Amino acid sequence: MDETTQLKLPLIQASQAQKHVTVNAALMRLDGLAQLRLQSASTTTPPGAVVDGECWFVPSGAVNAWAGQGGQVAIGDNGGWVFVAPQVGWRAWIIDTATDALWDGSAWQPPLMAASPSGAASKMQVLEFDHVIAAGSSDTTAVQVPANAMVFAVSARVITAITGTLSSWTFGISGSESQFGSGLGLGQGSYCTGLLGAPTTWYSANALKLTATGGDFAGGEIRVAAHFFSIDLPNL
Repeated sequence: MDETTQLKLPLIQASQAQKHVTVNAALMRLDGLAQLRLQSASTTTPPGAVVDGECWFVPSGAVNAWAGQGGQVAIGDNGGWVFVAPQVGWRAWIIDTATDALWDGSAWQPPLMAASPSGAASKMQVLEFDHVIAAGSSDTTAVQVPANAMVFAVSARVITAITGTLSSWTFGISGSESQFGSGLGLGQGSYCTGLLGAPTTWYSANALKLTATGGDFAGGEIRVAAHFFSIDLPNL
């Protein structure tokens, strides 16, 4: 046996010379995997400069030094990479998406509220994106809240001041234009809490709609966060 079962840490062998090399390699892996922080779970190209102890999840289709290592955690080690397969149940913080995630054996999933042995799961999620407002009396987001989502709130913040002839705006969906807020401000930092009195289930994907009040939009940008509950079905 030349490595541990779970974290694949190299073990010192009987009568081995230069034992410090093996010990240091084990410590480097442990330093990366304990309190696991992944720089990204979607980047397919390794960074140009390797930072010792920095961890990345290698997705399928990765290239260069990560080619053929899909599904592995890449750990920076002495200017190169070592690869460890994540085990079911591992948790990680994914830095580029600010996501707490759980490895289910095939993908990093949002933390589960509850789960069954056959893969059924209950999840609370936040979908965040930036939306540049187009000129006109109303505008809809390109990003949609997914189907079969029980929506509790859609919040937003103005990150670039909204311009135009409007005096305020409403936020909602087509057919319910003020569902998440009305009389909303135009200046940078203005916000919409958008907390619903009762959760609403959307059985099809929905874009969000901004409607100008008292005039038209000319420009601006908002950061949107949709807060919703979803489920995964049990496996066959």
